[in-house]
Order: sequence, then C-alpha cells, then structure tokens
Amino acid sequence: MVITEFTALLGTAAHSAPLQAAIIILGTFVLEDAATLLAAMQVASGAISLPLALGALYAGIILGDLGLYGLGRLSAVNAWARRLVPQRRRDLGYEWVSQRVLPLVLVSRFVPGLRLPTYTTLGFLHAPLGKFAASAILATLLWTTGLFCISLKLGGLMMRYLGVWRWAGLGVFLIVIIIVGRIATHMYYKRKNP
Repeated sequence: MVITEFTALLGTAAHSAPLQAAIIILGTFVLEDAATLLAAMQVASGAISLPLALGALYAGIILGDLGLYGLGRLSAVNAWARRLVPQRRRDLGYEWVSQRVLPLVLVSRFVPGLRLPTYTTLGFLHAPLGKFAASAILATLLWTTGLFCISLKLGGLMMRYLGVWRWAGLGVFLIVIIIVGRIATHMYYKRKNP
C-alpha cells in the first residue's frame, strides 16, 4: 500500500521538481530502502530525473541520520535517561564510541535495524558531531548509491520483462535485501564471537 501511494504521489507531482524532491525526502523518513528502490524505478520509467532522485535521497537520509543523532543528544539532557546510565558508564562509552564512529556508522548503515539504536546511542554519548556527520554522509553515499544503481538496472529489466508485475518484483527484491542483511549480521557476529 505504501508503495502504490508513494508512486501515486510522485506521479501527481510529475511537473514539479521541488514537490517530487519533497516526496522522496519524506519517503526516506518512512522507509529509506523502499524509497530508494521506488525512486530508482521512477527514474527507470522516465518520471523523475536521476540527479533529482539521488539528491533528494541523499538529503532525506542524511537529515534522518542527523535527526536520530539529535534525539540521542536530547535524551542525554533528560534526568530520567541520565539515571539509567551512570556518569562513569557514559564517560567510558564516550571514550569507546568517539574512537569508533566511522566503523559503527558504516556497520549500522549496511545492517538493517541497527541505525536507530546506534545513531541515538552515539548522540546520547556525545560522540563528535563532525565525525558522525562525515561518517553518515560517507555511509549514505556508499549504500544509497549502490542500492540505487542496482535498483535502476533491475527496474529497467523489470519494466521490460515484468510489465505490471514489476511491483511484485520490487517487493521480492526488497525482501532479498532484508534477508541478505540478516545473514550478513549473523555472519559478522559469528565471526566476532567464535
């Protein structure tokens, strides 16, 4: 249902690039990967330009990442949240995460389900904002560009060979991405804890 509504909104906004960009940016706040796949499908169909789609995806995803970091930072000023994590543990956590911002952000970008807890924790522990922002931009450029390019190629193939069934193919592709992420997470933890 979200897929058809997103596509319908983009179709309605066909003559307004700012409106198309706003819809894609809002879509990234709902489901980033799905918004990326759908934007690529719209580019493949010729409904949206490539620079507009990628620019809006980058903007929306990075804004969302900074928002999660900001939520963590805001929770750090809440007395109740501070009581849950004693100052000594927060200091230890800060030392640990401040040296590992890039790897933490990269791993959480590529493994489904890790962004929310990782980014809010980085904010809560006051990880350096500059390091976080640079890491989030790098991770977004890598992941989103790769997923977009794959989706663009597959979108063209699905439109050519599947016709109206291309949306089912898109759903299967999204499920495959989630499964591969889960397998990668399992392999990572298995390698880390033999």
